[in-house]
Amino acid sequence: MSAYTRLCSGVLFPIHERLKGHDSVSLRKELEASQWLSGEELARQQATRLRNFLCAVVRTVPYYRKLFARRGFDPGTLTSLADLETVPRLTKSLIRENVEELKSTEAGKLIRYNTGGSSGEPLVFYMGMDRVTHDVAAKWRATRWWNVDIGDPEIVLWGSPVELKRQDRVKTLRDFALRSWLLPAFEMSDAKMTEYLQTIRRIRPRMLFGYASALALLAGHARANSVQMSDLGIQVTFTTGETLYPDQRQIIEETFGAPVANGYGSRDAGFIAHQCPSGSLHLTAEHIVVELLDEEGTPVAPGETGEIVVTHLATRDFPFIRYRTGDMAALATERCACGRGLPILKSVFGRSTDFIRTRSGNAMHALALIYEVRDKPGVQAFKFIQAEDLSIELQLVAGVELTAQVESDIVAGLQRRLGADTPLNVTRVERIPAEKSGKYRYVVSRATAPAARASSLVR
Repeated sequence: MSAYTRLCSGVLFPIHERLKGHDSVSLRKELEASQWLSGEELARQQATRLRNFLCAVVRTVPYYRKLFARRGFDPGTLTSLADLETVPRLTKSLIRENVEELKSTEAGKLIRYNTGGSSGEPLVFYMGMDRVTHDVAAKWRATRWWNVDIGDPEIVLWGSPVELKRQDRVKTLRDFALRSWLLPAFEMSDAKMTEYLQTIRRIRPRMLFGYASALALLAGHARANSVQMSDLGIQVTFTTGETLYPDQRQIIEETFGAPVANGYGSRDAGFIAHQCPSGSLHLTAEHIVVELLDEEGTPVAPGETGEIVVTHLATRDFPFIRYRTGDMAALATERCACGRGLPILKSVFGRSTDFIRTRSGNAMHALALIYEVRDKPGVQAFKFIQAEDLSIELQLVAGVELTAQVESDIVAGLQRRLGADTPLNVTRVERIPAEKSGKYRYVVSRATAPAARASSLVR
């Protein structure tokens, strides 16, 4: 660690956090100690924090005071996570309908946030200082797992309107002092990506951070143009905000000469899990309770796939209790070789909208279709769009090698997976634009269907 990095992480950033009213420094130190506790001890502490959190919520939040009364639920009697099953799950639509009643009567300053709506349901909600502090501390802890720290040169390839709109003078000065540079992911033209690669070579960051899709696109541009990027001393590439596919991990690691550390979370649900150097995706169990549930809301067995439902224990000012993320995952049973007692997400499959439904009743993950298209001659970019009637459009950005025969082979492979009863149309397009968030999604499903059962997944 350089002297300047020590100055940033030990002095400048703590001062910044204190001025913003965040207690992230002491909390990060607590998290770095608690991560080595046993799984049993972490679960015991989590149950205590959950009970205290719910008792505070029922006292100060009108929505939950009424809901708990109707359900006959007394949070003071909670002894385990199973007791939480009495409480109905929270959805985006419920938040939109009850946004004022979800605010605590004792809330301090609330910050208005919104999601990008990549799931088709944009959401406006609020955060208090405690929630922001916990998310900062959790991300900071995970960053340090990889022998990098705040103050190490960092390139951020991001597309969130929240971050981009706040590039005011104070934030620009802060990022400059902390050696963090933001590259907008909204425009990924050839000219812009060439410019970004030049910027990365000039800055020589120790870490990259951004959407997996945007980083993979940038890595592919470097490879196609024979731009060397693996000699810069990059230590790690952090990806988050969307599903990381195996081919994306491979091209990012090979191009930038550094491992990919995948993170899982969202603006609404919080910083849920992060990958350690041993390869495990650890849950931030100290202040986030994760349930994996089937379509009926029943917990699935360890190793089986269920929807991720989150209770964030640092959201007293605007509670997220049993919040449906729409994401699918499985929970591992083994302890990680790194020695941390934090629970492990075995697999994260992405949103239920990343699953394709067939008219015969099957549900398959996007990878089942992606494997039939990627790396085919002349396929420069692609996107699957499933309509409400379950018909599918495959958009292709075609190079000269994409002949009629290659396209016919692609369609035949897809039809074998989908079945003859699921309509499939191919449309050649000049380019595939990013989502409003700046992400580049392989699959967008507009079909209204419950989350896929683990038994019906085709991968």
